[in-house]
Amino acid sequence: MFPAENLRDWHGEKVIDPAGDKIGELEGVYVDTTTDQPSFVTVRVGFIGRYRLVFVPVAGATVSPNAVRVRYDKKIVSDAPAIDTDGELTAADEPAVFEHYGLPYDGATGRRLARR
Repeated sequence: MFPAENLRDWHGEKVIDPAGDKIGELEGVYVDTTTDQPSFVTVRVGFIGRYRLVFVPVAGATVSPNAVRVRYDKKIVSDAPAIDTDGELTAADEPAVFEHYGLPYDGATGRRLARR
């Protein structure tokens, strides 16, 4: 395993939890608007006809030849805020994504996440 870099190159690859359980497939990358560094990824979860995209922080994520391993358990991720596969994260919903993972959120400077 090595640190996750160039996450955009991992689109469609498996995302797994620390125990190696598959969470879903990496769908998109959201960067922190203040640093332009990857902050969250969206992971496609569910089953045919009922997919949704959940948000997962990338801090501490690592990659192997065929998966991105995140620091959060599958259950925590599956309960995370989600959007439809063709949806968009609204400014009003953004704080809940950070809160779910116990991460600080300061929206005083505007939106914190932008899809890249």
